[in-house]
Amino acid sequence: MPAGSIFVTRPILEEGIELLCGSGATLRVGQADGNAPIERAALLDGVRQADVLVSHLSETIDREVLGANPALRGVATYAVGYNNIDIKAANELGIPVSNTPDVLTDATADLTWALLLAVARHIPAAHRFTVEGHFAIWNPVLFLGADVGPGGSGRRKVLGIIGFGRIGQAVARRGQGFEMEILAHDPSKREEITANPDVAWAEIDELLERSDFVSLHAPLTEKTRHLIGTPELQAMKPSAYLINAARGPIVDEKALVRALREDWIAGAALDVYENEPQLAPGLAELPNVVLAPHIGSAARETRAAMARIVARNAIAHLHGEPAPEVVNAEVYAGTAWRSRRKAWQGADG
Repeated sequence: MPAGSIFVTRPILEEGIELLCGSGATLRVGQADGNAPIERAALLDGVRQADVLVSHLSETIDREVLGANPALRGVATYAVGYNNIDIKAANELGIPVSNTPDVLTDATADLTWALLLAVARHIPAAHRFTVEGHFAIWNPVLFLGADVGPGGSGRRKVLGIIGFGRIGQAVARRGQGFEMEILAHDPSKREEITANPDVAWAEIDELLERSDFVSLHAPLTEKTRHLIGTPELQAMKPSAYLINAARGPIVDEKALVRALREDWIAGAALDVYENEPQLAPGLAELPNVVLAPHIGSAARETRAAMARIVARNAIAHLHGEPAPEVVNAEVYAGTAWRSRRKAWQGADG
């Protein structure tokens, strides 16, 4: 079978590039500037000329993209989330889709805690205050924040986790180190939660009402879109903080801006946004938010491991083999994939 071609929309780390080049495939990168999006026309053109597409979470891989090339063998996304890819269309067209799960769990859980601590203790504002030369003397009321551990009151703080998959569970384990009471809500994990002696199941209303910190780790689906809106924000304690390192549209960002302006809650820390990379009007000007540019998995070792995984998936797609991290494994049992595979094998001669 000839080596084939792989189209990478935007750069990935060199560890993945090395594997892709080592496969003998012809490699093309659509947008060399990693800080700039690939234009839609360039994306479609790249797919038409490739056997395999390597994409990022910032690109919409819809039916038009998937159908642009009848010979496309697979899509490998450089992320764990794949809500930007039309899986239904991929199944109908016989195109396997893969992701990079597991490896970014710890990095994202660590970032969640970095956001939580940063917003609770006013770290970004304190940093600016210091480097701008305003620190003149120790002040007992300067940047008073919230205790995360029991602190001076001795009260265990409550961490509410919505979405108890790998990342949610990793966040919970870290919460134990702060002696927190941990509540979790995830309808798909109810038995697992109730069997965990360190975590208590809670319906979402109870979780919101009781938690000092609410951390979101649910996948983005039609059911979780705007899961946190005006009623939910009003249900939270005025002293509570919201953390989102999952997917932006889980939160109604306009409602969040109002909640922060009107002190419904004490603060929020976000790594993801509803209309990324745009922010809801007024969000950036608020003093009680910490905002990061979607860096949940941005640890050097983690991103390198993700690059190797996406490369191995892409090479499997190229050879017509089941990808190690396929998200729609059912596609391999379908007639569409078998027909597609037979067609490109015939074309390869």
